[in-house]
Amino acid sequence: MGKRAQQGDGNAGPLLEQAVRSVLTAPEEGLDLALDTGASLLAATAGQWPAVSRALLGYADTAVGRCWSAGWRPADLVRVVRRGLKPVHLALAVDLIAAEARRHPAASLDRRWQEQLRELEAEVWWPADEQYLGAFAHRHRLDRFALATAVLELLRSWGRLPPIAPVGPAPGASTAARRPTGPVTGEPRMLARIRALLAKAESTEYPEEAEALTAKAQQLMAQHSIDEALVAAAAADRNTPAALRIGVDNPYEGPKTMLLDAVAAANRCRVVWAKEFGFCTVIGFDGDLDGVELLYTSLLVQATHALNKAGSGKDSRSKAFRQSFLVAYAARIRERLTAATERTTTAAAAGRHLREDGTEEQLLPDARLLPALAARSAAVDEEVGRLFPKLVSQRVRVSDGEGWAAGRAAADRAALHGRGEIHN
Repeated sequence: MGKRAQQGDGNAGPLLEQAVRSVLTAPEEGLDLALDTGASLLAATAGQWPAVSRALLGYADTAVGRCWSAGWRPADLVRVVRRGLKPVHLALAVDLIAAEARRHPAASLDRRWQEQLRELEAEVWWPADEQYLGAFAHRHRLDRFALATAVLELLRSWGRLPPIAPVGPAPGASTAARRPTGPVTGEPRMLARIRALLAKAESTEYPEEAEALTAKAQQLMAQHSIDEALVAAAAADRNTPAALRIGVDNPYEGPKTMLLDAVAAANRCRVVWAKEFGFCTVIGFDGDLDGVELLYTSLLVQATHALNKAGSGKDSRSKAFRQSFLVAYAARIRERLTAATERTTTAAAAGRHLREDGTEEQLLPDARLLPALAARSAAVDEEVGRLFPKLVSQRVRVSDGEGWAAGRAAADRAALHGRGEIHN
């Protein structure tokens, strides 16, 4: 693991701060000049490069930490870079996040924060902080000036981000103020069962079997939510809704958001779309959020596969066809998932309980169930209002009848498993 930045970097620290400040405040028409001037100062001599390297990783503690305080999370910062900058900036971003993470013991980070760091592979790979920029330049075949320019471009991108609604505690937040974010007992086993069902659904060649397995997976998710609601009601649990962000990017970001909203609504969650940043915030109880992320990711992969096979000739490659296909797909998925949830809720109200293996057992009806579910839905709505007091709705239009019909048919055949994105 690399050694942390040390004091005594001479003029490198003030020089870096001056360069960053100039780039942050530069208007668009003066940005190139500010970047060239700042990069020239930082990369002026090979002798000062180690000190600049130490200063940069020390500065990352402040720059990245400021983003955490403003509500951003590791995956969010990387998403911003991926949308607007280049692969070299992305590699720098992950490294600076890893450098800042050295300040926080793993136990002080919530579950989803740790998962994001693992998924990004945010690890300190350089031997010492003064060697970081030299090692990075060698790895990516950059000269000092090009690397200094990339550093300043990245810090400008992050430094201009506005505050956003937080979806969990920032590193270093008081543990007393932290709401429970870890999964409840038994949740990993339930999710593993759902994943197994979805893997089987995707591998089958029979649409009817895939549809049945898909519905069963949603029913298991609904049953898990019901079980959690009853346990909380019995214990007078004051656990409150949580939130997570899921990337939703072009192309066809509108229909993708509709699909995520369909999955969320069927699982008693709400979705708020931040189009300018390429993500949606999903608000719900923690166990429901895990299932929503799993189902949405899997459905998106299925939509990609189905879209690539759909249509006839050139029409199936048109933007109108693909937009209409995905809107119809999302609408039909909403119907299917909502129906599965309603069946499970009705059965649970009558005392029928769905086991993890898919079989049912008859229990005594619990009069607390429907009020408990209503209370959880109300709590989610209240949390949405607290986090996002000003919301507007947006319509998504369709203009291709063949695409609409093909999308609904594909949704009936949908299996849920795997990860991927829709491409042109």
